[in-house]
Amino acid sequence: MSEARKEVNCLGLECPLPVIEAKKALAAVEEGSWVDISVDGNTQVQNLTRMAQNQGFLVETEPLGENFIVHIQKGKEQAEAEASAPAAGPTTVVFSSDCMGRGDDELGHILMKAFVFSVTQMDPLPDRLIFYNYGVKLTTVGSPVIEDLKRLSQAGMEIFSCGTCLKHLGLEDQLQVGQVSNMYDILEMQLKSGHLIKP
Repeated sequence: MSEARKEVNCLGLECPLPVIEAKKALAAVEEGSWVDISVDGNTQVQNLTRMAQNQGFLVETEPLGENFIVHIQKGKEQAEAEASAPAAGPTTVVFSSDCMGRGDDELGHILMKAFVFSVTQMDPLPDRLIFYNYGVKLTTVGSPVIEDLKRLSQAGMEIFSCGTCLKHLGLEDQLQVGQVSNMYDILEMQLKSGHLIKP
C-alpha cells in the first residue's frame, strides 16, 4: 500500500465544506494513502471523524496549537458502496420552507443554504427536488441558492415548484429554475419515491 500523504487546508471553512473537501481529496488518492486535513474547530473534527468511520477508514486527530489536523487513511470503501446502493425508487427531497428547522430564522436560512449546497456535492445526486409553501421562495427571484439549483438542474435533476404556492405568494412570474407542478403530481411523486428527505 502507498504511504503517500495529501494535505488539505480547511482552516476558516465552515461545515460542511471541510467534509466535502476531505471527500474530494480521498477520492483522488490511492488506497492506503493518508489525507491530512487542517481545521480550526471541534465540530469540524467530529464531522470528519464520523465521515471517515462511516467509510471504514482509519482516522486520527492531532492538536496543533489552537487548531487540529485530522489524519485519514483511505481504505476499502465498503461502507460507501453499501450506502449508495440503488433504492427501490427515486430519491426525492421536499422543501416546505425557505428556512431549515424552527427557532432562529436567521440561523434557519444559513442552514438551508448549507443544505442545498451539500446536495450539489452528493454522489449520486437525488433524483428530484420538490418545493411548496414558502419553499418556492428558493426557486424564484432573490433566492440565495438559485445558482446551486441551476447547477443541479443542468446536471439532470428534476425540480418542481407548487403552482398554487407560487400564485398565493405572488411569485408566478418569478420562477428561475425547474417547472411548475400541482399537488396531485407532488403527492404522486412522493408516494413513488424510494427515499423521501425533508430538511
